[in-house]
Amino acid sequence: MTLKKFDTSRLRVLPLSQREHDLDLSVLADLRPTPAVHPSLARVGGKILRARELGASVILMMGAHVIRSGVQRYIIDLMERGYVTCLAGNGACAIHDFELALIGRTTESVAKYISEGQFGLWRETGLLNDIVADGVAQGWGVGESVGRAILDGEYPHKDISLFAAAHRLGIPFTVHVGIGSDIVHEHPNCDGAAWGAASYTDFLHYAAAVETVENGVVMNFGSAIMAPEVYLKALAMARNVAMQQGREICRLTTLVCDLRNLPEDVSAEPERGSADYYFRPWKTMLVRTVRDGGESYYVRAPHDESIPQLWTGLGKQE
Repeated sequence: MTLKKFDTSRLRVLPLSQREHDLDLSVLADLRPTPAVHPSLARVGGKILRARELGASVILMMGAHVIRSGVQRYIIDLMERGYVTCLAGNGACAIHDFELALIGRTTESVAKYISEGQFGLWRETGLLNDIVADGVAQGWGVGESVGRAILDGEYPHKDISLFAAAHRLGIPFTVHVGIGSDIVHEHPNCDGAAWGAASYTDFLHYAAAVETVENGVVMNFGSAIMAPEVYLKALAMARNVAMQQGREICRLTTLVCDLRNLPEDVSAEPERGSADYYFRPWKTMLVRTVRDGGESYYVRAPHDESIPQLWTGLGKQE
């Protein structure tokens, strides 16, 4: 039996100039201290300072809404000052960062364009497929491929690109994709094997960062599935090797910032069968992976509040 495949050559791909955008550069916030800092973010700031002193990893994982919230300047400044040693995101992070760097606009109306059969099918965004395929030939992951392309190419707004900044500073920005979950996978020029190889390379870069997370910090801003799942597997790999070497990776701090209503005490797993039990950041990042000597914090706040507060709290403790 021969299974039928969709012929992507039939697709109509239009230029970004014909797309209505929901976000532009006006969403970007300037660096400005916040009037108050959440106590948990202040404590995590202290942990980041200690991690930097000890040479431990400080990993910032994110969903794509972080980029859409306009906090790029805060994150870039944290990287430049040595407070973040690894960024990790999903494929949508690369898409929004790329579009903002290229045209200063991003985000389409799903409701509008899915009705028109045009959602995601925009010519310039599809260039990411070529960038990743070219990078794989050099042995690069998604993050390095995108960061190099933006930093070295003709991108008018590269100064606010997290990928370009990470590459400029020699900091890994690892991208963890699920084939079919990003709009660029719709395009006729998409090479699934290239994306798979590049994302796996990034996973290994991420796991290498986790190897030095003893006394370090792992933060998750708005990723309900990718961040906790990738972190869990990488930590298992790092602990496997550490135990063979007579080392431990147990004294670390985790932070989750999201909008879900959680109880004040998140030190115990939610009851099995409850809806909260299936919120992976809680049981994975806040409980299971720190129960042998680590600490965890949860802050309920939008990203345009939590990240500026973290930045402000660090500045007060320097």
